[in-house]
Amino acid sequence: MTNRDAAWAALNKAASAARERRIQGLFAAEPDRLARLGLNAAGLEIDLSKQPWSLADVEVMLGLARACDVEDARARLFAGEVVNASEGRPALHMALRAPDGADFRADGQPVSREVESTRSAMRDFCEAVRSGAKAGATGKPFRALVHIGIGGSDLGPRLIWEALKPLAPTIELRFVANVDPAELAQALTGLDPDETMVVTVSKTFTTQETLTNAEAARAWLRASLGEAGDAHLVAVSAAPDKAQAFGVPADQVFGFWDWVGGRYSIWSAVGLSCAVGLGYDVFARLLSGGHAMDEHFRTAPLADNAPVRLALAHVFNRNGLGRPIRAVVPYAQRLRLFAAFLQQLEMESNGKRVTASGAPAPHPTAASVFGDAGTNGQHAFFQLLHQGTDVIPVDILAVREGSEGDPAAQTKLLANAIAQAEALMVGRPAAETPDAQRAFPGDRPSSFILMERLDPETFGALIALYEHKVFVEGVLWGINSFDQWGVELGKALAAQVLAELEGGPAGAHDPSTAALIARLKS
Repeated sequence: MTNRDAAWAALNKAASAARERRIQGLFAAEPDRLARLGLNAAGLEIDLSKQPWSLADVEVMLGLARACDVEDARARLFAGEVVNASEGRPALHMALRAPDGADFRADGQPVSREVESTRSAMRDFCEAVRSGAKAGATGKPFRALVHIGIGGSDLGPRLIWEALKPLAPTIELRFVANVDPAELAQALTGLDPDETMVVTVSKTFTTQETLTNAEAARAWLRASLGEAGDAHLVAVSAAPDKAQAFGVPADQVFGFWDWVGGRYSIWSAVGLSCAVGLGYDVFARLLSGGHAMDEHFRTAPLADNAPVRLALAHVFNRNGLGRPIRAVVPYAQRLRLFAAFLQQLEMESNGKRVTASGAPAPHPTAASVFGDAGTNGQHAFFQLLHQGTDVIPVDILAVREGSEGDPAAQTKLLANAIAQAEALMVGRPAAETPDAQRAFPGDRPSSFILMERLDPETFGALIALYEHKVFVEGVLWGINSFDQWGVELGKALAAQVLAELEGGPAGAHDPSTAALIARLKS
């Protein structure tokens, strides 16, 4: 038996014992539990004491991390080695948020100076747009920006804008991802083409949904401004030649690199729309927070490392206790999109059934993630969390100081966050209720992450925390967290079906698919 196999066997043994006890009882058995299962990192306070592991179990999980060579994998990641084996690429998003003067290398090639040059161009562009020095074709300043992308080119920027936007922004951002024409129509409604910039974000500049929307937005500009409307086009792409061929002025094309995965790209020029809308200084503070978490993850010992600890807690639930679903509930309306962001970050990164070498994965991998803002979620899916037949671990996020509104309302919000974590763990015995309908089994685990305030630095650290957590989990499972071949088959088949729906010859399909195509063509 290898060290890795022995460590997984130790996890299973520890989990078997965990099934026979209750989380609440561990606080009496382990007087220092709260102190040892809480940690601070880059402005985040993380409490893992309501997880189902004992302190001895934590040591077992740290043994698993060591047996799976997490420290070596971390070193290779930061060194810019090829960690995305199926595509032959490093994954060096940390370079995007490192301060000037860093020396990151991607597969041996220096990249930090190029990153700094792009950031400088972004800063100049943002300042020119926000000051009015860069105006529209008719001389009017830009008052709105329509950001077109999908997946990592949409979810991250949309999340950042929702989290950090001012109450009365100088420049309004609207987002378009779905190829459903309704989304673009809604985004353009009420906008003046003279004052609207369109930013198209596509790594390859070939994504069907994004180009369809970009073409429609370009037509909307040209209908009002003629060919001069192309001056309102901006692109972010790793294929600048294709963006320029589309009509984007060369000096309004911002690049990023193939060592930046889409769902890890918000720190690059993919975040340009947010930098324009928020101001570049705010965007730079976001980068600073992400870098602070990078430094913590890179240097902290495994036992005191926030991304490692969070990953181990999730793996203990997912693999040890067989819990394939996790809820994420931010008690902050500005973070209502965080669960949707994590769906891509976690499920696209680690939703794999084979290891990095192509062998069948020996352990279940990514959990399904869902969630919504608290307290809204309490009146939707919390019934299932408290009294359903499945135990669903929960990540609860809270912000101590509200950014606007009534402080008393913020206190009520925090009271709900704390109470829900307690209720999930403690429950209510049937003996204390008039009937079984009102009993709560309890013993339902949660992690609690507290931010002092939702500022750019802390928010950047939060995103980076989960990025690194996903990486650690991938190392434990032996999978490649940086490719996403699972999205390719459906896209390829969609192109075939589209050709048929547009009048092309019938292809070979299963009977159900053939019938659906025939119905839509009739």
